Amino acid sequence: MAALAAVGVLHAQESVAPVRLKDVAALQGPSTTPVIGYGLVVGLNKTGDRRQTVFSTQSLANMLERFGVMVPPGDVKVENVAAVLVTADIGPYSQQGSRLDVTVSSIGDARSLQGGTLLPTPLRGPDGAVMALGQGPLSIGGFGASGGENSVSVNHLTVGRVPRGATVQVARQTAIEPMETLRLTLHEPDFTSASHIASAINNELRTGVARVLDPGTVQVQVPGAYRSSVPDFIARLEPISVLMDAVARIVINERTGTVVLGGDVRLGPAAVAHGNLSVKIASDSEVSQPNALSKNGQTAVTQKVDIAVEEGRAQLVTLQSGTTLGEVVQALNALGVTPRDIISIVQALKAAGALRAEIVIL
Repeated sequence: MAALAAVGVLHAQESVAPVRLKDVAALQGPSTTPVIGYGLVVGLNKTGDRRQTVFSTQSLANMLERFGVMVPPGDVKVENVAAVLVTADIGPYSQQGSRLDVTVSSIGDARSLQGGTLLPTPLRGPDGAVMALGQGPLSIGGFGASGGENSVSVNHLTVGRVPRGATVQVARQTAIEPMETLRLTLHEPDFTSASHIASAINNELRTGVARVLDPGTVQVQVPGAYRSSVPDFIARLEPISVLMDAVARIVINERTGTVVLGGDVRLGPAAVAHGNLSVKIASDSEVSQPNALSKNGQTAVTQKVDIAVEEGRAQLVTLQSGTTLGEVVQALNALGVTPRDIISIVQALKAAGALRAEIVIL
């Protein structure tokens, strides 16, 4: 396990510890509102949209016109600008002035958003009304470099985030009215977890006011002393410690090459061998000159192509039934695999029926 942290090959999520009720459940009622907007990212190092992306140059010309600079869209030849879609979620109790994280995604042919800054972008709700305003420098989570016709990139460079990059512009009316019962919605529906939450609430209040309605809902009877001040009752429930259960799960993010194994992941008996197949094609130009005294000879250019196929040596590792998470991690590290290799191995183990876990691909 210590070796994993050093090389960054695999992340292991340990056993579940008690958590606060407010971290795993929320009051059933107003929902999150998704918002979206169209904007421009500027400050790129010649990695923005190129001439074939018409809408980015048109948007730039329209923006410059608002500042008194008249430039025909056809004359714009800027490669430091990229057209993007900006998305975010406004929480049910976010009020005017609240800050939100936003996701910025390229919609043109930009090669990278690295180092870019999002210009002020109105974010609209499902009804078309402006609900937030986003802007700020992007965080990509990768990097890229190029020179001439050569380039190298690490992770996904055309999607980024602006932490706390949007400001809510509207005041939301979400007052909690007096009520006799309230319902708590679990973020991750599960019968065992719902039962633990109901038991924890009943132990805290020393009465049977909570009961499970379904895997994702726990109903709580509001005591008479709190019916006129429901927010105070919710504040008393939120810090309660509960033990949550979870489905064995493996999360894969192919954009960043990240693999996270949950603490309950188990394997059936299996043998794993993983090798790499590389195909290299090299092409060189050769010039053939005629003899010095030749009258009809011509200089000819020919292509010399070399093709080489290499298969990496794979080491076979046996995994026993009921293998714990620590043993799985040690076995994969013994193979010397990379995160990309782990993604392939995990999917193959699932297909073989030897992996007892749900695979989630982000």
